[in-house]
Amino acid sequence: MSKVDRVADRLAQPQSETLNHHHLFHFWTVVREGGITRASERLNVSQPTVSGQIHELEQVLGHKLLTRSGRTVVLSEMGRVVYRYADQMLSLERELLDLLNGRSGFPETLSVGLSLVIPKLIAYQMREPALQVPKPVQLVCVHNRPERLLVDLATFGLDVVLADAPAPANVKLRCYSHLLGECPVSIYGSEALVAAHRQGFPQSLHGAPFLLPSGDSAVSLALEVWFQKNRIRPKVVGTFESSALLDTFGQAGAGLFAMPSAIDSELRRQYQVQLLGTISSVRQRFYAITVERQIRNPYVIAISERAKTLFV
Repeated sequence: MSKVDRVADRLAQPQSETLNHHHLFHFWTVVREGGITRASERLNVSQPTVSGQIHELEQVLGHKLLTRSGRTVVLSEMGRVVYRYADQMLSLERELLDLLNGRSGFPETLSVGLSLVIPKLIAYQMREPALQVPKPVQLVCVHNRPERLLVDLATFGLDVVLADAPAPANVKLRCYSHLLGECPVSIYGSEALVAAHRQGFPQSLHGAPFLLPSGDSAVSLALEVWFQKNRIRPKVVGTFESSALLDTFGQAGAGLFAMPSAIDSELRRQYQVQLLGTISSVRQRFYAITVERQIRNPYVIAISERAKTLFV
């Protein structure tokens, strides 16, 4: 670990020597004003007072922060690191004071965890209504494996997780799964692949090159059961954790692939693939997982209401 990293880590961790807010503020002002003289005028204190505050900060951190260059001061390597932290900390302080004094409203954010296997077109169509709620919201999207997202949800790092399966019963986290809807899956592929396997569908899938979601996804398990029941053995040429990557390989003609029929027209338009056929008995479900037994967040309610029209 470099010296800079050690100082940054020290600033971020609890200290036996508490960082003094006034030390940081005086240091920040000296940098902003370009010198101790101008900083002392701005703060209406003596130059020795400003110098003393910075010296005490340097003593606590164990590093020189400023060096003189003529009548001005120059940041050392460590000084640049400390200044960046001080600037962020003081900026947050100003935001908090503005909020408490009624000069700004509460910042509204919606943090959505998205399981990697959820098709991005489905994700967009479900999340888009949250942006239309009268009160503006900043949308934060996190893509990850479901188990990681559920941990973040339980620790309030996320407001909702969108997944293709409910939270596992053996997960020791307080969360509730709300079924948003379901639809059959359809099989898509490039023009050449669809033409080669159109006749005799779905038995024509036997031996056909096929792309599957990762084995632990609900739709992948449902497809495997359906293949076995119908004695169909496609040639699996790839499995993918990410639905976006699967779509890209499917668009390139690497294999046939399954997607929710709810996004049929948009999928064909954006990815320029063709529909081979629909497997109505294989259903893909979508869930909103929250820490609330009943959904109360207005943005999550908007997502839920949109899903009712999407999966019909």
